[in-house]
Amino acid sequence: MPDVQSYLRPPEGFRSREAALFFEQLEDQTRILLETVKDITPRELEWQPERGTNTIGMLLAHNAAAEILWTQLGLQGKKEWDVKSVLGSDVDIDGMPIEPDAGPPEHLKGKQLSFYVDLLAKARATFKETAVTLTDADLEKERTRVRDDGTKRDYTLRWVLYHMHEHFAGHRGQVQLLRHLYAATVGSTAR
Repeated sequence: MPDVQSYLRPPEGFRSREAALFFEQLEDQTRILLETVKDITPRELEWQPERGTNTIGMLLAHNAAAEILWTQLGLQGKKEWDVKSVLGSDVDIDGMPIEPDAGPPEHLKGKQLSFYVDLLAKARATFKETAVTLTDADLEKERTRVRDDGTKRDYTLRWVLYHMHEHFAGHRGQVQLLRHLYAATVGSTAR
């Protein structure tokens, strides 16, 4: 038996094998992300390399909020997205975009990792509820989203699944970079 086994298998219960694989990819990205932050403190979750930059806590909350946005608007075809219905928060949960000279968002001050893990789990459960219903034919469906600035984006549901993975993985990389910067500048003993 090898020391490392790397498998990606579609979970059961999905109508589309392809949607199941996208779901499993997000699950693996989440596993890597949570392994990366398993010992993180509230101090590090709030740390900024300089004012006006995102914190790890903001990025974790943003990944949850974006997963809800793309599930509701992109996959479900809703006209508005509703983070409160999933996360129970009246505030802009991730604090993004952050003002150029702003400190960490006050509503995230002192939050433990468990707070962010809960956000991610709630968002993933919402995504899974929708993803299990998708068929291969659904993935070909085309939709148009009118952005806040009036521009339009045409996309397929398959692209939404791809983009959710791409987006999550990009921010996972930012979290890993911020952990390295924190250790290099503040010091690993400050955790």
